This record gives sequence, C-alpha cells and structure tokens, in this order.
Amino acid sequence: MLRIQSLRSHYALLTVALVCLLSLLLGSLISRDSSQRIREEIGRDLAESSYTMVDRLDRDMQSRASMLQVIGSLDALRQPADSREVRRLLDELQGKFPTIAWIGFTDAQGQVLASSNGILEGASIAQRPVFLEGSKGLFIGDVHEAVLLAKLLPNPTGEAMKFVDISLPVRDDAGRLIGVLASHLSWSWADEVREAILKPIEENRQIEFFVVGRDRTILLGPREMVGQRLHLPMMNELADQQSEWAVQQWPDGQEYLTGLTASQGYLDYPGLGWMVVARQDLQLADAPVRAMHLTILGWGVVLAVLFAACGWLLASYVTRPLRTIARAADRLANGEITVIPEIGSLREIARLSHSIRHLVESLTHQHAELDALENRAHHDPLTGLPNRAALARFLPRAQQRNQGSQDGLAVLYLDLDGFKPVNDRYGHAAGDQVLREAASRMRACLRGGDLVVRLGGDEFLMILQVAADDAANQARQVAERTIQALAGPIHWENQQLLIGCSIGGALWPQDASSLEQVVELADQALYRAKQTGRSRVTLHGEAPAADGDPQ
Repeated sequence: MLRIQSLRSHYALLTVALVCLLSLLLGSLISRDSSQRIREEIGRDLAESSYTMVDRLDRDMQSRASMLQVIGSLDALRQPADSREVRRLLDELQGKFPTIAWIGFTDAQGQVLASSNGILEGASIAQRPVFLEGSKGLFIGDVHEAVLLAKLLPNPTGEAMKFVDISLPVRDDAGRLIGVLASHLSWSWADEVREAILKPIEENRQIEFFVVGRDRTILLGPREMVGQRLHLPMMNELADQQSEWAVQQWPDGQEYLTGLTASQGYLDYPGLGWMVVARQDLQLADAPVRAMHLTILGWGVVLAVLFAACGWLLASYVTRPLRTIARAADRLANGEITVIPEIGSLREIARLSHSIRHLVESLTHQHAELDALENRAHHDPLTGLPNRAALARFLPRAQQRNQGSQDGLAVLYLDLDGFKPVNDRYGHAAGDQVLREAASRMRACLRGGDLVVRLGGDEFLMILQVAADDAANQARQVAERTIQALAGPIHWENQQLLIGCSIGGALWPQDASSLEQVVELADQALYRAKQTGRSRVTLHGEAPAADGDPQ
C-alpha cells in the first residue's frame, strides 16, 4: 500500500535538502574565493622571499668585490717588496672572511707570487679566466667547479667544490699592470645565506628555494636537482618585472605556487643573471581551503538537523488548522452535523509557499550562473571555441562513446602558417581578427559530430567522426578543405591578410589505443609536415610530401 508522507515530514525533508544545498553552494563559492586569495597571499610571500634572497646575494657579491678593490689599492700590492708580507695580508683577509676559499696575487705574467696558505705559489694561472679577465678590469665570474684547487683545499664533505671568481688588475701610478688580485669564493656562502634568511620559512611552511644560473642550471637547491636544467614558462615571461609569482607545472609533473626574482645587481655590480625561485606544493597551499570547506559542510549537516526539527514543529503549528478542517470533514463524512471552521492562516500558508518557490528559483538561477561560469572556463574567450580544459573532458568521453562501434576518430593538429608575421606587422588586434576568422572557417569545414578546439596561440585541434574503413581518406578530405578555406585572404582595415595552415593527423584506434596518444602522434605528424614546407597535410605513418610534391 502506498504510504503518503505527512506535510510535517515534507517540511522536515525539504528543510534538510535546502540547508544542505545552500551549504554546498556557499561552501563552494567561499572555497573558490578563499583559494584565490590564499594563493595570491602565498604567491606574494614567495616572490618577496625570493627577492630577499637574491638581493642578499647581490649585496654580498658587491661588498666582496668592493673589498678586493680596496685591498688591490694598498701599497703592499702596488709596490710589493716582500711576498711574505703580501701572504700575511692575504692570510689575514681569508681568516676574517671564511667564504674566501683562496686568494692570491700574481705578477703581470700570471705567476702566483703570494697566496693564502701558500697554495699555488709559484704556479701559473695565466690561462685561467680569473687571470685573463681580471687583467682587463674587475671580473666577477659565474659558479664553476674547482679545477686547480680541488685537491689542494680541505673538503670535509667530499662533494664537488664550487667557486665564484672575483679578480681585478693591480696597476702602478703610471697605469701599468703590476699583477692581478684573484680570489675564489666558496659557493657554500650562498647556502649559508639561505640558511640564515630562509630556513625558518622552509621548515614552517615547507617551501623550497632554488638559485638558478643564467643558463637555467640549478646552482643551489635540493641535492638531487642541483646541476639539472630548470625551464618554467614564467622565466620567459618575467621581462621587465623583477619579481613575479604564478602557478607552474614543474618537470616532475606536479603544480606548485612559484615565486621568482631575477638578479638586478647592486650598485656597480651588474649581477650574473641568476634567478631565485621559491615554490610550495599547490595541494599544501590549498589545504586550509579544503579544511574550511569541510567545516562548512559539517556545520551545514548540523544546521540541517536543527532546522529539520524546527521545521517539524513549525509544520505542526501550520498544519493545525488543516487538521481541524480534516477532522471536521471526517465528522461530516460520518453523518455528524458540524461546521467547517474558517481558517485565517491560508494567506500565510500561500505566502510561505510563494517564498519557498522564490527561494528555489533563486537557487536555480545561481546554479545556472555557476554553469555559465563553468562554460566560460571551458571555452576560449577570443574565438568561442572549446579550450584545452574542454578537450581534456571530451577525449575520454569520446573514446568511451565510440568504443566497440564501427566508427573511429581522426585527430587533426593544426598550426597557422604566417600568423606571427601578421601579428608582428599589424599588431595584436589584427592577430585577434585572424584567429577569429580562422576559427569561423574551421567550423564551416566540419561536419555534424565533429569538434574543433583552440589549444592556445595559433594551434588548433580537430576531432572528426570517421568510418573505420575510410578513416584516412575522410580525414585528408577535411584537412585539405580546411587548408583551402584558410588560404583565402582575411580583410583587416583595407588590408588583405594572408595566412595558411599545416596539419598533422592520426587515427584512433588504428594508430594508438588511447586518444591522448593519438593527439601526440598528430602533433608529431604536424612537426614533420612543417619540416617539408607549409600548407600541407601529413598523417601518422606516412612520409610527408616534399615541396612541390602532391599532397
């Protein structure tokens, strides 16, 4: 027998549903906003910490160079009468500055006349950059491993010793070169700076710091990463800004909040092109937001239970007149003479119903806005085409939908030819018009069920529904139709802009079992197509047509 729930039960259940829904929506909105705010705050802290580190390194380098300039101006070096006196001076200088691993004074031919602890005295360093560059003027060299001094200096750790060279010429009153004052600074001083300034931050907030050389080699950082090359997109985008932060994907495939500061030098020291990079795992940075989201949901459940109890009591009060009417109707049904009472709360009940409907409509509108936000997040704002995020969601669904069917998929990887010259010559507005028009023409080349995605810049991807027994031919037809469509002139402010496109293609499941792998194969085919010219199609597994050959 069908059990009909009472109005009180409906009130209680509706209250629970509404409170849970509101808690979920509120928690999501607050979490999204808080996540962005926390990332911005942590990102600025990372950028400031990296700036502090690189500024300290630049200042220390400049102060050591200035110190050597003062030493080089002393009469003891400009008029060296006794090498023992010079050695005593250098030993004393090294004793007061432990970061100086070795310091020596050579004659004009590069022979070491005096040095700290007598190391390399009598030896020639005429072919070393520290002498060759130092004889011309103040020289500050980049980090390098020890060569001559590797076996002569104490090395308790047994690790490869690294130095930073500072040298300068010593001249007499007539300006003639007397010799060169050369020094090797132990690179360990950079780690000491990091320990002094950043260690509390590293331990408390689990932040890692890296010193990266001009050639993108990691000079200082976790031991397993030292010596590796580090390439992050934000390094190329730093431009005139000295410090910046962003979410970056690192070589290990994980995303990190990353702060970056490029060395700008200090006073007369121009800097060596170093960068200091600070990073924190994105999951760790977002942990407070996730905890807050769970707290909001937990309180939502508690409030849902409390409001359900209140709703039950309130429904009992509201339905009391209705129960009075029901009892009166039952008495009438039993033949008793009675009067149906007038209920003065009908207007309030109607108003409550209207208010609940209005609340549901408001929640539905908010949900629609969230859907619209999600839709914008998955579409390119310039061309209106789906973006990479939409592609990432589409690929597994497309593969699952076509699994086991007689049809397959073709992936065409497109790259516009001649776009950069147009963009450089006529400006970004013209480039944007070219991209919009190209996107419109690509759509016109597609058939029902096909998809075109803008990957970024002037790169696009087409996903085509093709028959398995004629996949290559159908893919080539669409590709050639697209090349022909994009070859037509694009009008821009009384100018005719000409572009083209090169296309690489691959087939699923013929070329690979995974659509992601098929995309990579299409990208490789595009690369081969562009190697042999432009405005051509190359499918995976076939040799690209040479210039002048038919497509």
